[in-house]
Amino acid sequence: MSIAEHPQAPYRPPSDLPLEPEMHPLVQNKHDLVSVGTAIGSVVFLDKQPKGWWVGFLAGFAMLQILAISVCYLFYMGVGIWGINVPVAWGFAIINFVWWIGIGHAGTLISAILLLLHQKWRTSINRFSEAMTIFAVMCAGLFPLLHMGRPWFFYWLYPFPNVAGVYPQFRSPLTWDVFAVTTYFTVSLVFWYIGLVPDLAALRDEAKKKWQQILYGILALGWRGSAIHWRRYEKVYLLLGGLSTPLVLSVHTVVSFDFAVSIVPLWHATIFPPFFVAGAIYSGFAMVVALAIPIRKWYGLEDFFTDHHLDICGKVMLATGFLVTYGYFSEFWMAWYGHSLYEWGTTIERMFGPYGWSYWCLIFFNCAFPLTVLWSKRIRRSMFWLEMCCISALIGMWFERYVIVITLSRDQVPSSWGRYAPTIWDYGTMIGSLGLFLFMFFLFIRYLPMISITEMRELLPKKQGGGGGHSIMENAP
Repeated sequence: MSIAEHPQAPYRPPSDLPLEPEMHPLVQNKHDLVSVGTAIGSVVFLDKQPKGWWVGFLAGFAMLQILAISVCYLFYMGVGIWGINVPVAWGFAIINFVWWIGIGHAGTLISAILLLLHQKWRTSINRFSEAMTIFAVMCAGLFPLLHMGRPWFFYWLYPFPNVAGVYPQFRSPLTWDVFAVTTYFTVSLVFWYIGLVPDLAALRDEAKKKWQQILYGILALGWRGSAIHWRRYEKVYLLLGGLSTPLVLSVHTVVSFDFAVSIVPLWHATIFPPFFVAGAIYSGFAMVVALAIPIRKWYGLEDFFTDHHLDICGKVMLATGFLVTYGYFSEFWMAWYGHSLYEWGTTIERMFGPYGWSYWCLIFFNCAFPLTVLWSKRIRRSMFWLEMCCISALIGMWFERYVIVITLSRDQVPSSWGRYAPTIWDYGTMIGSLGLFLFMFFLFIRYLPMISITEMRELLPKKQGGGGGHSIMENAP
């Protein structure tokens, strides 16, 4: 009998070895099923929040009042209180819109694409990154509505039967934005809520106060943790992950068409869609890490959001940052190599014109500083320096949108030149949108589990009760 024909017993690893050994454990300090639920769920039931939460919440609430004042005055006076004019008719509204849409991209990437790729490290950050996506899209949606001048007529953007026979211009990318962003928001909201259902049931069962039992019980939709519940839950969650994956590429691609389908020099470029998507992931991960670093310290969640997670997020930022830098180089190279006087003239104007300072701020905050230091593993695992890199990337990505929009201030006809100077109401609306985001985000981490209890339990080794399916998980006392 040949070796190939010889029957062999299947190999069985020793029982004391993990089924899938991890070089870097994603859950530290030998947690079990009960301790994972207690450590994450207790944050919701804390009667006294840490000082950091109060600082963030009150800062967001104060900035939210600035937004309320700015919007009320805008409704009273009109969009003329902003600095927009004939050459630069969009101004801060489109800058902040694109910036917030980009920040919301990381949640979909972490939740959907990394779910389909079976990347287990996403588990620690997927829940609050999904929430961040929803809040960021809400902040982004404010600006087109306010820029309309009469936001109470926003429904005119949808093709509904009406007496006047007025329908939206489907050849306009601004109309495409409406459908892309609303689809993105709806799918992200459903995806986030479906993932919350098992944890809401756990909170319902652990709650001591009557109002918490009623509220979480209603939101849990009668979840009992039965086999049929888990089967349907996993099917729906996987299907929503598949539906969300194209949105990572499509939404910011459509947003980039606001510029790319025009004939303005340096806007009419085929590199804009991938360039915008890479920039969105870059800024989205920057916001995720910038919020996760202080939060894990305030609530003592270092066992679940480890230095290894910081290291991976830093690598993702490094990769997408270089893609963004390549986009900047490609714009410069094609303007020079293409011998187009209009594109080369616009490039020189961007770099050395009246707004040249903003271009070099963009290069420093987006490329020079973060991409120089993120090569170091020590920097990626340092909370202070990684936080500085994230804040730098967020500032740089805002300046990127500013530089793109400010290109309109000078074209090839000197008689139509103008200057753009934002007013105090532009800044008030921008700061207020940041306040709205922080206000909603800190309310979220106060009343809902910021890390998925269910998925963190699955990451535990088998001997600690994890990785063996939902039946083991549901037997946790």
